[in-house]
Amino acid sequence: MKKKVIAAGHICLDITPVFPGTKIEHLEDVLSPGKLVEMKEADVHTGGSVANTGLAMKILGADVMLMGQIGKDAFGDMVLNILKKYNAESGMLVSDQLVTSYSVVIAVPGIDRIFLHNPGANNAFRADDIPKDQLKDVSLFHFGYPPLMKAMYEDDGAELVELMRRMKEAGIATSMDMAAVDAASEAGRADWEKILRKVLPFVDFFVPSVEELCFMLDRERFEDWQRRANGGDITEILDIKTDIRPLADRCMELGAKVLLIKCGAPGIYYRTANEEVLQTIGGDLMLDPEKWASMEGFERSYVPDKIISGTGAGDTSIAAFLTAMLEGSSLEESLHLAAATGASCVASYDALSGLKSFDELREKINQGWQKNMP
Repeated sequence: MKKKVIAAGHICLDITPVFPGTKIEHLEDVLSPGKLVEMKEADVHTGGSVANTGLAMKILGADVMLMGQIGKDAFGDMVLNILKKYNAESGMLVSDQLVTSYSVVIAVPGIDRIFLHNPGANNAFRADDIPKDQLKDVSLFHFGYPPLMKAMYEDDGAELVELMRRMKEAGIATSMDMAAVDAASEAGRADWEKILRKVLPFVDFFVPSVEELCFMLDRERFEDWQRRANGGDITEILDIKTDIRPLADRCMELGAKVLLIKCGAPGIYYRTANEEVLQTIGGDLMLDPEKWASMEGFERSYVPDKIISGTGAGDTSIAAFLTAMLEGSSLEESLHLAAATGASCVASYDALSGLKSFDELREKINQGWQKNMP
């Protein structure tokens, strides 16, 4: 019997204008004041953690209920219509007082994505929006993108802490993903180290990106990375020992049990706590604490067949990891499938079109799928 999952948090409508042409080196070569850029069709899909990770887990075979908040408006109707294709709309909260969140994703070939985002109804999502009767027999609660949900980061994250505490109190394993923070926004002024100190003891699987994590825990280091990258991809200039490991050390000190740090195209850094700590993970999971304990490494990404957009690739790699873990896969295989899923998803504009089954991924891996080397 499949273990039940709730994927909750941020959901939006992603609108991605498709640029013609080949790889661009500088954004100003395409986007500059007064310039008319002729585009191809717009790619419109659901976005946010609820849709990206939740639907990906469902497609990969997990028993998932999606829970996010949208408005009773045109964008909300579009979100529901997309979810209905996957029979995944029943857990959504629809408000006639709020507007549906949307993102315009500027994905210029060769340039890291730019997001124009309206958080909409996500700002009002609270712990009480998840009814207790929905928690029966749930093994894993995944929550995504609290930095884009005002109620979750205001008051030093009190609502987020309460939400994750309730899940642990119900005996459910928890996982949490983060999102990029605009330094000039209200979320950018929040004390994220304080928030993480309070919430991580209630999080079993913590799966942020390296940029998000560094912004939250070490702003001075993050600004140094920006200078070193000089406008390029930060993940390409990072060193595991001197850049990533100090952040991981801090996360483990704050209470992380299984830590995955998404590092873009290079791959995924991972660290696990000792066996005694891992035994506190709830949810009746098939995870063997003895075999998962005290592990550290870097899972290199696979070479993708083609690269169109990185939108949602991190979310779907986490979906693969969690789904594989729920099915009883080892830490090693769960990481392999996570990296393989991320490499598959960059071949599409949205997070889901490039998904492949675990059987397909295992076959490709066994046939010698090449990995990106440092």
